[in-house]
Amino acid sequence: MGSLWQLVFLLEPAPITLIITAVAVTSGSAFRALSHGKEMERNHDLSEASITLDRSQALMIPIMSSFSLILMFYLFSSVSQFLTGFTAIASASSLFFCLSPYINHLKSQLGLADPFVSRCCSKSFTRMQGFLLVACFGVVSAWLVTGHWILNNMLGISLCIAFVSHVRLPNIKVCAMLLGCLFMYDIFWVFYSERFFGANVMVSVATKQASNPVHTVAHSLSLPGLQLITKKLELPVKIVFPRNLLGGVIPGGYSTGFMMLGLGDMAIPGMLLALVLSFDHRKNKDPVTSSKGHKYIWYAICGYAVGLVTALAAGILSQSPQPALLYLVPSTLGPIVVVSWIRKELMELWDGSLTNVSDKAHPTDV
Repeated sequence: MGSLWQLVFLLEPAPITLIITAVAVTSGSAFRALSHGKEMERNHDLSEASITLDRSQALMIPIMSSFSLILMFYLFSSVSQFLTGFTAIASASSLFFCLSPYINHLKSQLGLADPFVSRCCSKSFTRMQGFLLVACFGVVSAWLVTGHWILNNMLGISLCIAFVSHVRLPNIKVCAMLLGCLFMYDIFWVFYSERFFGANVMVSVATKQASNPVHTVAHSLSLPGLQLITKKLELPVKIVFPRNLLGGVIPGGYSTGFMMLGLGDMAIPGMLLALVLSFDHRKNKDPVTSSKGHKYIWYAICGYAVGLVTALAAGILSQSPQPALLYLVPSTLGPIVVVSWIRKELMELWDGSLTNVSDKAHPTDV
């Protein structure tokens, strides 16, 4: 256990950047989910209706996640190229989803004509959407060639935002069930998996690098410029920042390497934030039941920031990996439950009794 003075290293550029990025992505995911629900409702478009988890699906998430973690622990090298290809396609689609609103806003502000030019997968594409899709695949291609951590973060953030926007929780009851199960899941796989598997399964999988299929193809065809293509890739399932970012120093002799935070540590709390933001929006639309005081979303965002700082502080003091959800679940869910109980709104949140903005989002098998 390190001494408390080491906590001053939380003020180094890498931890600060990680905290700001994670808070911005988590809260931004919630606001994007709300706007996406409004957009689907306004356009009467059910083709991208969100998936609303029920209790059985919420319980299956940590079970299937554990199964996938074990599979990756033993067979990662065998399936890494397939995972890279799948992740590349998913990242391009997610990046397109995240950037589309900004393109639409720019188009409306400038009054640009944007005719439909093609139809793919039962959806019509405009010219600007086609250019945007090409640009997104260009970003993914640059990541495949260079493996740069900034591009990795960009794709990981887009995956997180797209996930939170399309996978919803119906109420706090299901949310508490999901967070509680993932709370225990994170603790087991970080703290206790080494006793059963001989290694820290969570850390081992999180730090593994995938084989780059672009390098493999280029090597087999003896293409020029092979030395410019990275052989291994960090998959965008986490955001990473160099520990020596802007010359910063981290205790414990980590002058090189990366600080990292898994996408699940942003996406899962992001689902809670999206739920309470939707609740805030519905309450504000009804003047009779309008909430008094601060909105729940701000309690959740502040709680997330506190939990993340606590997790990083625990990692610095213990000089060992920490399960972030151990700190994030109580710090986000706890204030929401306490404040809603004080306001006598807990049962509304617990059962999700108010009509949702995205009622057209339907329970679907995941």
